[in-house]
Amino acid sequence: MTRRAPSTASPFESVLSLRQQPLSDMSASDASSPTPTAAAAMPATSPSSAPSSSSSSPSRTKNFILADMEGRAPRDNRVCARCITKLAPGEIGQVNWHLPEDQPCRLCQVARCEPEAFTKPFCDFLQENPTVFHTVDYFKRKLNHAGFQELPARDSWADKVRPGGKYWVSRNGSSLVAFAVGRDYKAGNGAAMIGGHIDALTARLKPVSTRPSKAGYLQLGVAPYAGGLNQTWWDRDLCIGGRVVVRDAATGKTSSRLVRVDWPVAKIPTLAPHFGVGMFGQNNKETQAVPVIGLESAASDASDAAEPLGPPGAFVNSQPPRLVRLICKQLGVRDYASVLNWELELYDSQPAQTCGIDREFITGGRIDDKLCSWPALMALIASAADASDDDHHHAADRSRDGYIKVVALFDDEEIGSLLRQGAKSNFLPLVVERAVEALNPSSYGPGLLGQTYARSFLLSADVTHAGNPNFLESYLGGHVPRLNVGVTICGDSNGHMTTDAVSTAILRRAAELCGAATQDFQIRNDSRSGGTIGPSLSSMMGVRAADAGIPQLSMHSIRATTGALDPGLGFKFFKGFLDNWEKIDGEWEH
Repeated sequence: MTRRAPSTASPFESVLSLRQQPLSDMSASDASSPTPTAAAAMPATSPSSAPSSSSSSPSRTKNFILADMEGRAPRDNRVCARCITKLAPGEIGQVNWHLPEDQPCRLCQVARCEPEAFTKPFCDFLQENPTVFHTVDYFKRKLNHAGFQELPARDSWADKVRPGGKYWVSRNGSSLVAFAVGRDYKAGNGAAMIGGHIDALTARLKPVSTRPSKAGYLQLGVAPYAGGLNQTWWDRDLCIGGRVVVRDAATGKTSSRLVRVDWPVAKIPTLAPHFGVGMFGQNNKETQAVPVIGLESAASDASDAAEPLGPPGAFVNSQPPRLVRLICKQLGVRDYASVLNWELELYDSQPAQTCGIDREFITGGRIDDKLCSWPALMALIASAADASDDDHHHAADRSRDGYIKVVALFDDEEIGSLLRQGAKSNFLPLVVERAVEALNPSSYGPGLLGQTYARSFLLSADVTHAGNPNFLESYLGGHVPRLNVGVTICGDSNGHMTTDAVSTAILRRAAELCGAATQDFQIRNDSRSGGTIGPSLSSMMGVRAADAGIPQLSMHSIRATTGALDPGLGFKFFKGFLDNWEKIDGEWEH
Protein backbone atom coordinates (compact mmCIF):
# COMPACT_ATOMS: atom_id res chain seq x y z
CA MET A 1 0.00 0.00 0.00
CA THR A 2 1.06 3.59 -0.42
CA ARG A 3 2.02 4.46 3.13
CA ARG A 4 2.00 7.90 4.66
CA ALA A 5 5.36 9.15 5.83
CA PRO A 6 5.38 9.89 9.59
CA SER A 7 5.78 13.59 8.87
CA THR A 8 2.51 13.68 6.89
CA ALA A 9 0.55 11.07 8.82
CA SER A 10 0.74 12.84 12.15
CA PRO A 11 -0.72 16.20 11.01
CA PHE A 12 -3.46 14.38 9.10
CA GLU A 13 -4.54 12.54 12.20
CA SER A 14 -4.13 15.48 14.58
CA VAL A 15 -6.44 17.78 12.58
CA LEU A 16 -9.10 15.13 11.96
CA SER A 17 -11.10 16.13 15.03
CA LEU A 18 -11.10 19.76 13.88
CA ARG A 19 -12.23 18.80 10.38
CA GLN A 20 -15.05 16.71 11.83
CA GLN A 21 -16.40 19.38 14.18
CA PRO A 22 -19.18 20.41 11.74
CA LEU A 23 -20.49 16.85 12.02
CA SER A 24 -21.53 17.52 15.61
CA ASP A 25 -24.74 18.96 14.19
CA MET A 26 -24.67 16.95 10.94
CA SER A 27 -24.70 13.45 12.40
CA ALA A 28 -27.51 11.25 11.12
CA SER A 29 -28.50 10.64 14.74
CA ASP A 30 -28.49 14.34 15.70
CA ALA A 31 -31.78 16.00 16.58
CA SER A 32 -31.33 18.54 13.80
CA SER A 33 -31.39 15.84 11.14
CA PRO A 34 -34.74 14.46 10.01
CA THR A 35 -35.62 11.27 11.83
CA PRO A 36 -37.63 8.57 10.03
CA THR A 37 -40.79 9.79 11.73
CA ALA A 38 -40.09 13.44 11.08
CA ALA A 39 -39.12 12.73 7.49
CA ALA A 40 -42.52 11.24 6.83
CA ALA A 41 -44.12 14.51 7.90
CA MET A 42 -41.85 16.73 5.82
CA PRO A 43 -43.01 18.40 2.59
CA ALA A 44 -43.05 16.49 -0.68
CA THR A 45 -39.55 17.75 -1.48
CA SER A 46 -38.11 15.65 1.35
CA PRO A 47 -35.83 12.91 0.00
CA SER A 48 -37.86 10.30 1.86
CA SER A 49 -41.15 11.40 0.36
CA ALA A 50 -40.18 12.88 -2.96
CA PRO A 51 -42.12 11.61 -5.93
CA SER A 52 -40.58 9.16 -8.32
CA SER A 53 -38.10 10.66 -10.75
CA SER A 54 -39.28 12.32 -13.92
CA SER A 55 -37.72 14.24 -16.75
CA SER A 56 -39.54 17.38 -15.59
CA SER A 57 -37.57 17.61 -12.34
CA PRO A 58 -36.24 21.14 -11.78
CA SER A 59 -32.57 21.73 -12.48
CA ARG A 60 -30.30 22.34 -9.53
CA THR A 61 -26.78 23.68 -9.23
CA LYS A 62 -24.12 21.01 -8.96
CA ASN A 63 -22.79 21.84 -5.53
CA PHE A 64 -26.32 22.05 -4.10
CA ILE A 65 -26.97 18.54 -5.46
CA LEU A 66 -23.67 17.15 -4.18
CA ALA A 67 -24.22 18.65 -0.73
CA ASP A 68 -27.64 16.91 -0.67
CA MET A 69 -29.46 20.03 0.50
CA GLU A 70 -32.73 19.37 -1.33
CA GLY A 71 -35.60 19.16 1.17
CA ARG A 72 -33.34 19.41 4.23
CA ALA A 73 -34.03 21.75 7.14
CA PRO A 74 -32.50 25.17 6.29
CA ARG A 75 -30.74 25.20 9.66
CA ASP A 76 -28.55 22.37 8.36
CA ASN A 77 -27.92 24.09 5.00
CA ARG A 78 -25.70 26.93 6.16
CA VAL A 79 -23.82 28.62 3.30
CA CYS A 80 -21.82 31.78 2.74
CA ALA A 81 -23.10 34.89 0.94
CA ARG A 82 -20.83 34.26 -2.04
CA CYS A 83 -22.31 30.81 -2.64
CA ILE A 84 -25.88 32.03 -2.25
CA THR A 85 -25.43 34.26 -5.29
CA LYS A 86 -24.71 31.17 -7.41
CA LEU A 87 -27.82 29.22 -6.39
CA ALA A 88 -30.91 28.68 -8.52
CA PRO A 89 -34.08 30.51 -7.44
CA GLY A 90 -35.65 27.32 -6.09
CA GLU A 91 -32.61 26.63 -3.92
CA ILE A 92 -32.24 29.96 -2.15
CA GLY A 93 -35.22 29.36 0.13
CA GLN A 94 -33.73 26.07 1.29
CA VAL A 95 -30.48 27.45 2.71
CA ASN A 96 -29.49 29.43 5.79
CA TRP A 97 -27.17 32.36 5.20
CA HIS A 98 -26.56 32.95 8.94
CA LEU A 99 -23.21 31.16 8.97
CA PRO A 100 -21.47 30.95 12.38
CA GLU A 101 -17.86 32.09 12.33
CA ASP A 102 -16.61 28.67 13.40
CA GLN A 103 -18.62 26.74 10.79
CA PRO A 104 -17.50 26.40 7.16
CA CYS A 105 -19.81 26.85 4.20
CA ARG A 106 -20.94 23.45 2.98
CA LEU A 107 -21.03 24.55 -0.64
CA CYS A 108 -17.47 25.89 -0.44
CA GLN A 109 -16.37 22.57 1.04
CA VAL A 110 -17.96 20.67 -1.84
CA ALA A 111 -16.40 22.99 -4.42
CA ARG A 112 -12.96 22.32 -2.90
CA CYS A 113 -13.64 18.55 -2.76
CA GLU A 114 -13.03 18.54 0.99
CA PRO A 115 -13.92 14.99 2.07
CA GLU A 116 -15.75 15.98 5.27
CA ALA A 117 -18.40 17.72 3.14
CA PHE A 118 -19.64 14.32 1.93
CA THR A 119 -19.98 12.55 5.29
CA LYS A 120 -23.48 13.69 6.21
CA PRO A 121 -24.89 13.34 2.65
CA PHE A 122 -23.61 9.77 2.52
CA CYS A 123 -25.08 8.89 5.93
CA ASP A 124 -28.44 10.35 4.92
CA PHE A 125 -28.32 8.44 1.65
CA LEU A 126 -27.71 5.13 3.45
CA GLN A 127 -30.54 5.72 5.88
CA GLU A 128 -33.16 6.92 3.41
CA ASN A 129 -32.57 4.39 0.62
CA PRO A 130 -32.49 0.96 2.26
CA THR A 131 -33.26 -1.23 -0.76
CA VAL A 132 -31.79 -1.43 -4.25
CA PHE A 133 -35.05 -0.05 -5.68
CA HIS A 134 -34.98 3.02 -3.44
CA THR A 135 -31.33 3.53 -4.34
CA VAL A 136 -31.98 3.60 -8.08
CA ASP A 137 -34.93 5.94 -7.61
CA TYR A 138 -32.69 8.28 -5.57
CA PHE A 139 -30.02 8.28 -8.27
CA LYS A 140 -32.62 9.03 -10.94
CA ARG A 141 -33.76 12.11 -9.04
CA LYS A 142 -30.20 13.32 -8.59
CA LEU A 143 -29.44 12.85 -12.28
CA ASN A 144 -32.62 14.61 -13.35
CA HIS A 145 -31.82 17.57 -11.11
CA ALA A 146 -28.36 17.69 -12.67
CA GLY A 147 -29.79 17.93 -16.19
CA PHE A 148 -29.36 14.30 -17.27
CA GLN A 149 -32.07 12.95 -19.59
CA GLU A 150 -33.62 9.50 -19.52
CA LEU A 151 -33.11 7.26 -22.55
CA PRO A 152 -35.90 4.65 -22.39
CA ALA A 153 -34.57 1.27 -23.48
CA ARG A 154 -37.64 0.69 -25.67
CA ASP A 155 -37.17 3.88 -27.65
CA SER A 156 -34.83 4.63 -30.51
CA TRP A 157 -31.85 6.74 -29.44
CA ALA A 158 -31.29 8.15 -32.91
CA ASP A 159 -31.07 11.97 -32.84
CA LYS A 160 -31.23 11.88 -29.01
CA VAL A 161 -27.58 11.33 -28.03
CA ARG A 162 -25.34 14.26 -28.93
CA PRO A 163 -21.94 15.64 -27.95
CA GLY A 164 -22.30 17.60 -24.71
CA GLY A 165 -25.37 15.60 -23.67
CA LYS A 166 -25.98 13.84 -20.36
CA TYR A 167 -28.13 10.71 -20.10
CA TRP A 168 -29.22 7.77 -17.97
CA VAL A 169 -30.77 4.35 -18.60
CA SER A 170 -32.24 1.93 -16.06
CA ARG A 171 -33.09 -1.74 -16.10
CA ASN A 172 -35.50 -3.57 -13.80
CA GLY A 173 -35.63 -0.59 -11.47
CA SER A 174 -32.54 -2.00 -9.77
CA SER A 175 -29.64 -1.17 -12.11
CA LEU A 176 -28.65 2.09 -13.76
CA VAL A 177 -26.12 3.40 -16.30
CA ALA A 178 -25.48 7.14 -16.56
CA PHE A 179 -23.14 8.80 -19.05
CA ALA A 180 -22.03 12.19 -20.31
CA VAL A 181 -20.69 12.77 -23.82
CA GLY A 182 -17.82 15.25 -24.20
CA ARG A 183 -18.55 18.39 -26.19
CA ASP A 184 -15.69 17.60 -28.57
CA TYR A 185 -16.53 13.94 -29.06
CA LYS A 186 -15.20 12.43 -32.30
CA ALA A 187 -15.92 9.04 -33.81
CA GLY A 188 -13.77 6.36 -32.19
CA ASN A 189 -13.11 8.25 -28.96
CA GLY A 190 -13.14 6.12 -25.85
CA ALA A 191 -14.97 6.04 -22.53
CA ALA A 192 -13.89 6.41 -18.91
CA MET A 193 -16.11 3.92 -17.09
CA ILE A 194 -16.72 3.23 -13.40
CA GLY A 195 -18.68 0.09 -12.54
CA GLY A 196 -20.07 -0.78 -9.12
CA HIS A 197 -22.95 -2.58 -7.45
CA ILE A 198 -25.78 -1.35 -5.25
CA ASP A 199 -27.27 -4.60 -3.95
CA ALA A 200 -26.50 -5.66 -0.39
CA LEU A 201 -26.84 -8.77 1.75
CA THR A 202 -30.40 -9.00 2.99
CA ALA A 203 -33.35 -11.27 3.81
CA ARG A 204 -36.19 -11.31 1.30
CA LEU A 205 -39.76 -12.41 1.80
CA LYS A 206 -40.59 -15.81 0.32
CA PRO A 207 -43.29 -16.17 -2.38
CA VAL A 208 -45.50 -17.57 0.39
CA SER A 209 -44.35 -15.74 3.50
CA THR A 210 -47.17 -16.77 5.84
CA ARG A 211 -45.93 -19.05 8.63
CA PRO A 212 -47.98 -21.02 11.18
CA SER A 213 -48.17 -19.27 14.53
CA LYS A 214 -45.97 -20.79 17.24
CA ALA A 215 -46.16 -20.17 21.00
CA GLY A 216 -48.42 -17.20 20.33
CA TYR A 217 -46.05 -15.46 17.89
CA LEU A 218 -46.65 -14.40 14.31
CA GLN A 219 -43.63 -15.19 12.16
CA LEU A 220 -42.52 -14.30 8.64
CA GLY A 221 -41.08 -16.56 5.98
CA VAL A 222 -37.86 -15.04 4.60
CA ALA A 223 -34.92 -16.34 2.59
CA PRO A 224 -31.32 -15.10 2.70
CA TYR A 225 -30.07 -13.06 -0.24
CA ALA A 226 -26.35 -13.81 -0.60
CA GLY A 227 -25.03 -14.01 2.98
CA GLY A 228 -28.03 -12.48 4.72
CA LEU A 229 -29.42 -14.01 7.92
CA ASN A 230 -25.90 -14.61 9.21
CA GLN A 231 -25.22 -14.34 12.93
CA THR A 232 -24.98 -10.53 12.83
CA TRP A 233 -28.73 -10.43 12.06
CA TRP A 234 -29.79 -11.90 15.39
CA ASP A 235 -31.46 -9.49 17.85
CA ARG A 236 -31.39 -6.59 15.38
CA ASP A 237 -34.38 -4.27 14.96
CA LEU A 238 -35.50 -4.94 11.39
CA CYS A 239 -37.59 -2.70 9.13
CA ILE A 240 -39.24 -3.78 5.89
CA GLY A 241 -39.26 -2.19 2.44
CA GLY A 242 -38.99 -2.76 -1.29
CA ARG A 243 -41.27 -2.56 -4.31
CA VAL A 244 -44.89 -3.57 -4.75
CA VAL A 245 -46.53 -4.48 -8.06
CA VAL A 246 -49.98 -2.88 -8.22
CA ARG A 247 -52.68 -3.03 -10.90
CA ASP A 248 -54.99 -0.05 -11.23
CA ALA A 249 -58.45 -1.43 -11.87
CA ALA A 250 -59.66 1.87 -13.31
CA THR A 251 -56.97 2.15 -15.99
CA GLY A 252 -55.96 -1.49 -16.32
CA LYS A 253 -52.30 -0.44 -16.00
CA THR A 254 -49.76 -2.24 -13.84
CA SER A 255 -46.88 -0.44 -12.14
CA SER A 256 -44.28 -0.81 -9.41
CA ARG A 257 -44.44 1.36 -6.31
CA LEU A 258 -41.82 1.81 -3.60
CA VAL A 259 -42.57 1.32 0.06
CA ARG A 260 -40.65 1.35 3.31
CA VAL A 261 -41.92 1.04 6.86
CA ASP A 262 -39.68 3.17 9.04
CA TRP A 263 -40.26 1.48 12.36
CA PRO A 264 -38.93 -2.02 13.19
CA VAL A 265 -41.45 -4.74 12.37
CA ALA A 266 -39.34 -7.86 12.78
CA LYS A 267 -36.86 -9.47 15.14
CA ILE A 268 -34.86 -12.71 15.10
CA PRO A 269 -34.41 -13.57 18.79
CA THR A 270 -31.41 -15.45 20.13
CA LEU A 271 -31.66 -18.34 22.56
CA ALA A 272 -30.44 -17.52 26.07
CA PRO A 273 -27.18 -19.22 27.11
CA HIS A 274 -28.96 -20.77 30.10
CA PHE A 275 -30.25 -23.50 27.80
CA GLY A 276 -26.71 -24.77 27.34
CA VAL A 277 -26.67 -24.38 23.54
CA GLY A 278 -23.98 -22.38 21.74
CA MET A 279 -25.91 -19.61 19.99
CA PHE A 280 -23.50 -18.82 17.18
CA GLY A 281 -22.71 -22.26 15.85
CA GLN A 282 -24.45 -24.11 13.04
CA ASN A 283 -27.86 -22.52 13.42
CA ASN A 284 -30.48 -23.60 10.90
CA LYS A 285 -31.53 -20.59 8.78
CA GLU A 286 -34.80 -22.25 7.78
CA THR A 287 -36.09 -23.18 11.24
CA GLN A 288 -34.11 -21.09 13.75
CA ALA A 289 -33.67 -17.74 11.96
CA VAL A 290 -37.37 -17.04 11.43
CA PRO A 291 -38.30 -13.41 12.21
CA VAL A 292 -41.02 -12.61 14.74
CA ILE A 293 -43.36 -9.87 13.51
CA GLY A 294 -46.05 -9.75 16.19
CA LEU A 295 -48.20 -11.58 18.68
CA GLU A 296 -51.09 -13.80 17.79
CA SER A 297 -54.51 -12.26 18.35
CA ALA A 298 -57.34 -14.76 18.56
CA ALA A 299 -59.99 -12.38 17.22
CA SER A 300 -58.05 -10.96 14.29
CA ASP A 301 -56.45 -14.26 13.31
CA ALA A 302 -59.80 -16.04 13.29
CA SER A 303 -61.19 -13.27 11.09
CA ASP A 304 -58.18 -13.54 8.74
CA ALA A 305 -58.65 -17.28 8.38
CA ALA A 306 -62.35 -16.91 7.64
CA GLU A 307 -62.11 -14.00 5.20
CA PRO A 308 -59.24 -14.05 2.67
CA LEU A 309 -58.07 -10.62 1.52
CA GLY A 310 -58.49 -11.46 -2.15
CA PRO A 311 -60.29 -13.84 -4.51
CA PRO A 312 -59.11 -17.45 -4.81
CA GLY A 313 -55.52 -17.59 -6.06
CA ALA A 314 -54.77 -13.94 -5.22
CA PHE A 315 -51.21 -13.18 -4.19
CA VAL A 316 -52.27 -11.42 -1.00
CA ASN A 317 -53.82 -14.64 0.28
CA SER A 318 -50.30 -16.13 0.55
CA GLN A 319 -49.00 -13.32 2.76
CA PRO A 320 -49.64 -12.49 6.43
CA PRO A 321 -52.92 -10.50 6.38
CA ARG A 322 -51.73 -7.94 8.91
CA LEU A 323 -48.62 -7.29 6.83
CA VAL A 324 -50.72 -6.88 3.67
CA ARG A 325 -52.91 -4.33 5.43
CA LEU A 326 -49.84 -2.43 6.66
CA ILE A 327 -48.21 -2.26 3.22
CA CYS A 328 -51.46 -1.22 1.53
CA LYS A 329 -51.99 1.47 4.15
CA GLN A 330 -48.48 2.81 3.51
CA LEU A 331 -49.22 2.97 -0.23
CA GLY A 332 -52.79 4.26 0.08
CA VAL A 333 -54.13 1.13 -1.65
CA ARG A 334 -57.68 0.18 -0.66
CA ASP A 335 -58.24 -2.89 -2.81
CA TYR A 336 -55.92 -5.55 -1.40
CA ALA A 337 -56.38 -7.75 -4.47
CA SER A 338 -54.81 -5.04 -6.66
CA VAL A 339 -51.44 -6.00 -5.13
CA LEU A 340 -50.22 -8.57 -7.65
CA ASN A 341 -46.85 -9.29 -6.04
CA TRP A 342 -43.99 -7.68 -4.17
CA GLU A 343 -40.27 -7.81 -3.57
CA LEU A 344 -39.89 -6.88 0.07
CA GLU A 345 -36.88 -7.33 2.30
CA LEU A 346 -35.78 -6.77 5.88
CA TYR A 347 -33.06 -4.29 6.80
CA ASP A 348 -31.42 -2.91 9.91
CA SER A 349 -33.35 0.05 11.28
CA GLN A 350 -30.48 1.77 13.09
CA PRO A 351 -29.43 4.91 11.20
CA ALA A 352 -26.04 5.34 9.63
CA GLN A 353 -24.06 7.71 11.82
CA THR A 354 -20.59 8.88 12.73
CA CYS A 355 -18.86 7.36 15.73
CA GLY A 356 -15.49 7.41 17.48
CA ILE A 357 -13.99 9.95 19.85
CA ASP A 358 -13.48 12.42 17.01
CA ARG A 359 -16.34 11.06 14.89
CA GLU A 360 -13.76 9.59 12.56
CA PHE A 361 -15.87 6.56 11.59
CA ILE A 362 -19.15 5.94 9.79
CA THR A 363 -21.12 2.94 10.97
CA GLY A 364 -24.19 1.73 9.13
CA GLY A 365 -25.97 -0.97 7.23
CA ARG A 366 -25.62 -1.69 3.50
CA ILE A 367 -22.23 0.01 3.22
CA ASP A 368 -21.16 -2.78 0.81
CA ASP A 369 -21.28 -1.41 -1.79
CA LYS A 370 -23.04 1.87 -1.64
CA LEU A 371 -19.73 3.14 -0.28
CA CYS A 372 -18.24 3.14 -3.81
CA SER A 373 -21.39 3.53 -5.93
CA TRP A 374 -22.63 6.72 -4.24
CA PRO A 375 -19.40 8.75 -4.64
CA ALA A 376 -18.96 7.37 -8.17
CA LEU A 377 -22.37 8.68 -9.28
CA MET A 378 -21.79 11.98 -7.49
CA ALA A 379 -18.40 12.24 -9.22
CA LEU A 380 -20.07 11.83 -12.63
CA ILE A 381 -22.52 14.62 -11.82
CA ALA A 382 -19.61 16.84 -10.75
CA SER A 383 -17.45 15.92 -13.75
CA ALA A 384 -20.10 16.22 -16.47
CA ALA A 385 -19.76 19.50 -18.37
CA ASP A 386 -22.48 22.15 -18.13
CA ALA A 387 -22.89 25.17 -20.38
CA SER A 388 -22.42 27.38 -17.31
CA ASP A 389 -19.18 25.73 -16.16
CA ASP A 390 -16.48 28.36 -16.45
CA ASP A 391 -13.68 25.80 -16.52
CA HIS A 392 -15.07 24.32 -19.73
CA HIS A 393 -15.08 27.63 -21.57
CA HIS A 394 -11.32 27.69 -21.87
CA ALA A 395 -9.79 26.18 -25.00
CA ALA A 396 -7.20 24.25 -23.00
CA ASP A 397 -9.94 22.42 -21.12
CA ARG A 398 -12.22 21.98 -24.12
CA SER A 399 -9.44 20.14 -25.96
CA ARG A 400 -9.73 17.40 -23.32
CA ASP A 401 -13.49 17.05 -23.42
CA GLY A 402 -13.90 14.52 -26.19
CA TYR A 403 -14.46 11.22 -24.38
CA ILE A 404 -17.54 9.65 -22.81
CA LYS A 405 -17.81 9.42 -19.03
CA VAL A 406 -19.85 6.49 -17.71
CA VAL A 407 -20.97 5.19 -14.31
CA ALA A 408 -22.75 1.82 -14.26
CA LEU A 409 -24.37 0.57 -11.05
CA PHE A 410 -25.59 -3.03 -10.97
CA ASP A 411 -27.88 -5.28 -9.00
CA ASP A 412 -27.17 -8.94 -8.09
CA GLU A 413 -23.38 -8.69 -7.68
CA GLU A 414 -23.58 -10.47 -4.33
CA ILE A 415 -25.12 -13.54 -6.00
CA GLY A 416 -22.93 -13.73 -9.09
CA SER A 417 -24.18 -10.93 -11.39
CA LEU A 418 -25.86 -13.40 -13.74
CA LEU A 419 -29.37 -11.94 -13.97
CA ARG A 420 -30.39 -9.46 -16.67
CA GLN A 421 -29.74 -6.51 -14.36
CA GLY A 422 -26.35 -7.87 -13.28
CA ALA A 423 -22.88 -6.94 -14.50
CA LYS A 424 -22.57 -10.16 -16.51
CA SER A 425 -25.61 -9.22 -18.58
CA ASN A 426 -25.41 -7.15 -21.75
CA PHE A 427 -26.55 -3.98 -19.96
CA LEU A 428 -23.36 -1.89 -19.93
CA PRO A 429 -21.94 -3.06 -23.30
CA LEU A 430 -25.33 -2.50 -24.91
CA VAL A 431 -25.62 1.05 -23.54
CA VAL A 432 -22.13 1.89 -24.81
CA GLU A 433 -22.85 0.38 -28.21
CA ARG A 434 -26.21 2.14 -28.59
CA ALA A 435 -24.67 5.45 -27.54
CA VAL A 436 -21.83 5.09 -30.07
CA GLU A 437 -24.34 4.10 -32.75
CA ALA A 438 -26.53 7.14 -32.02
CA LEU A 439 -23.50 9.45 -32.09
CA ASN A 440 -22.23 7.98 -35.39
CA PRO A 441 -25.24 6.79 -37.43
CA SER A 442 -23.41 6.82 -40.76
CA SER A 443 -20.18 5.09 -39.70
CA TYR A 444 -21.22 2.72 -36.92
CA GLY A 445 -19.91 -0.82 -37.12
CA PRO A 446 -17.54 -3.34 -35.51
CA GLY A 447 -14.53 -1.27 -36.46
CA LEU A 448 -15.79 1.87 -34.76
CA LEU A 449 -16.90 -0.06 -31.70
CA GLY A 450 -13.50 -1.74 -31.52
CA GLN A 451 -11.79 1.65 -31.63
CA THR A 452 -14.02 2.90 -28.83
CA TYR A 453 -13.24 -0.02 -26.52
CA ALA A 454 -9.52 0.14 -27.33
CA ARG A 455 -9.45 3.73 -26.10
CA SER A 456 -11.54 3.04 -23.01
CA PHE A 457 -10.85 2.09 -19.40
CA LEU A 458 -13.00 0.43 -16.74
CA LEU A 459 -12.55 1.16 -13.06
CA SER A 460 -14.27 -1.67 -11.19
CA ALA A 461 -15.13 -0.05 -7.86
CA ASP A 462 -16.02 -2.26 -4.91
CA VAL A 463 -15.30 -2.13 -1.19
CA THR A 464 -12.21 -3.86 0.12
CA HIS A 465 -10.95 -4.96 3.54
CA ALA A 466 -9.60 -2.39 5.96
CA GLY A 467 -7.00 -3.69 8.39
CA ASN A 468 -8.65 -5.13 11.49
CA PRO A 469 -6.35 -4.49 14.48
CA ASN A 470 -7.56 -7.63 16.28
CA PHE A 471 -6.82 -9.95 13.35
CA LEU A 472 -3.74 -8.55 11.62
CA GLU A 473 -2.32 -12.06 11.31
CA SER A 474 -4.98 -12.66 8.63
CA TYR A 475 -3.56 -9.91 6.38
CA LEU A 476 -0.68 -9.95 3.96
CA GLY A 477 2.20 -7.78 5.14
CA GLY A 478 2.32 -4.43 3.33
CA HIS A 479 -1.28 -4.86 2.19
CA VAL A 480 -3.25 -3.52 5.15
CA PRO A 481 -5.54 -0.67 4.00
CA ARG A 482 -6.34 2.10 6.49
CA LEU A 483 -9.48 4.16 6.88
CA ASN A 484 -9.54 7.88 6.00
CA VAL A 485 -6.46 7.56 3.77
CA GLY A 486 -7.66 6.85 0.24
CA VAL A 487 -8.85 4.36 -2.36
CA THR A 488 -7.23 0.92 -2.38
CA ILE A 489 -6.01 -0.76 -5.60
CA CYS A 490 -6.79 -4.47 -5.37
CA GLY A 491 -4.87 -7.30 -7.03
CA ASP A 492 -5.23 -11.05 -7.30
CA SER A 493 -2.85 -13.47 -9.02
CA ASN A 494 -5.69 -15.81 -10.04
CA GLY A 495 -7.82 -13.32 -11.92
CA HIS A 496 -10.47 -12.63 -9.28
CA MET A 497 -9.54 -8.99 -9.85
CA THR A 498 -8.87 -7.41 -13.24
CA THR A 499 -5.90 -5.31 -12.10
CA ASP A 500 -2.50 -5.61 -13.78
CA ALA A 501 0.69 -3.52 -13.92
CA VAL A 502 -0.57 -1.23 -16.68
CA SER A 503 -3.94 -0.53 -15.08
CA THR A 504 -2.30 0.03 -11.69
CA ALA A 505 -0.01 2.64 -13.22
CA ILE A 506 -3.06 4.31 -14.81
CA LEU A 507 -4.93 4.55 -11.51
CA ARG A 508 -1.89 5.90 -9.70
CA ARG A 509 -1.50 8.54 -12.40
CA ALA A 510 -5.17 9.50 -11.94
CA ALA A 511 -4.57 9.82 -8.19
CA GLU A 512 -1.47 11.94 -8.81
CA LEU A 513 -3.34 14.34 -11.07
CA CYS A 514 -6.11 14.97 -8.53
CA GLY A 515 -3.97 14.91 -5.39
CA ALA A 516 -5.39 11.66 -3.99
CA ALA A 517 -3.62 8.88 -2.11
CA THR A 518 -3.84 5.19 -3.02
CA GLN A 519 -3.24 1.99 -1.06
CA ASP A 520 -2.70 -1.65 -2.01
CA PHE A 521 -4.49 -4.85 -1.05
CA GLN A 522 -4.08 -8.52 -1.92
CA ILE A 523 -5.27 -11.53 0.04
CA ARG A 524 -2.86 -14.00 1.67
CA ASN A 525 -2.04 -17.22 -0.19
CA ASP A 526 -3.82 -19.25 2.48
CA SER A 527 -7.08 -17.24 2.23
CA ARG A 528 -9.85 -17.21 -0.35
CA SER A 529 -10.22 -14.07 -2.45
CA GLY A 530 -13.59 -12.55 -3.16
CA GLY A 531 -14.61 -11.56 -6.67
CA THR A 532 -15.78 -8.39 -8.38
CA ILE A 533 -17.55 -7.35 -11.57
CA GLY A 534 -14.23 -6.24 -13.09
CA PRO A 535 -13.06 -9.49 -14.77
CA SER A 536 -16.39 -10.23 -16.46
CA LEU A 537 -16.99 -6.70 -17.74
CA SER A 538 -13.42 -6.15 -18.95
CA SER A 539 -13.45 -9.49 -20.80
CA MET A 540 -16.82 -8.75 -22.45
CA MET A 541 -15.68 -5.38 -23.77
CA GLY A 542 -11.94 -6.00 -24.08
CA VAL A 543 -11.10 -2.77 -22.24
CA ARG A 544 -8.19 -2.07 -19.96
CA ALA A 545 -9.41 -2.29 -16.40
CA ALA A 546 -8.48 -2.27 -12.72
CA ASP A 547 -10.17 -3.03 -9.41
CA ALA A 548 -10.07 -0.38 -6.72
CA GLY A 549 -12.33 0.46 -3.82
CA ILE A 550 -12.77 2.05 -0.44
CA PRO A 551 -11.80 0.00 2.63
CA GLN A 552 -14.29 -1.00 5.31
CA LEU A 553 -14.39 -3.12 8.46
CA SER A 554 -16.88 -5.95 9.10
CA MET A 555 -17.62 -6.82 5.47
CA HIS A 556 -20.83 -8.86 5.10
CA SER A 557 -22.04 -7.90 8.57
CA ILE A 558 -25.49 -6.32 8.91
CA ARG A 559 -23.57 -3.21 10.06
CA ALA A 560 -20.14 -2.25 8.75
CA THR A 561 -17.69 0.56 9.43
CA THR A 562 -15.69 2.88 7.21
CA GLY A 563 -13.89 6.16 7.68
CA ALA A 564 -15.89 9.37 8.01
CA LEU A 565 -13.75 10.92 5.27
CA ASP A 566 -13.78 7.88 2.97
CA PRO A 567 -16.93 8.73 0.94
CA GLY A 568 -15.38 12.12 0.18
CA LEU A 569 -11.98 10.63 -0.58
CA GLY A 570 -13.70 8.23 -2.97
CA PHE A 571 -15.52 11.11 -4.63
CA LYS A 572 -12.25 12.97 -5.13
CA PHE A 573 -10.52 9.95 -6.69
CA PHE A 574 -13.44 8.96 -8.95
CA LYS A 575 -13.87 12.53 -10.15
CA GLY A 576 -10.14 12.75 -10.82
CA PHE A 577 -10.30 9.59 -12.92
CA LEU A 578 -13.28 10.81 -14.95
CA ASP A 579 -11.76 14.27 -15.42
CA ASN A 580 -8.34 13.04 -16.49
CA TRP A 581 -8.77 9.74 -18.35
CA GLU A 582 -8.49 11.39 -21.77
CA LYS A 583 -5.26 13.10 -20.73
CA ILE A 584 -3.83 9.89 -19.21
CA ASP A 585 -4.72 7.88 -22.31
CA GLY A 586 -2.86 10.40 -24.43
CA GLU A 587 0.29 9.95 -22.33
CA TRP A 588 0.68 6.26 -23.26
CA GLU A 589 2.46 4.88 -26.30
CA HIS A 590 0.09 2.60 -28.20
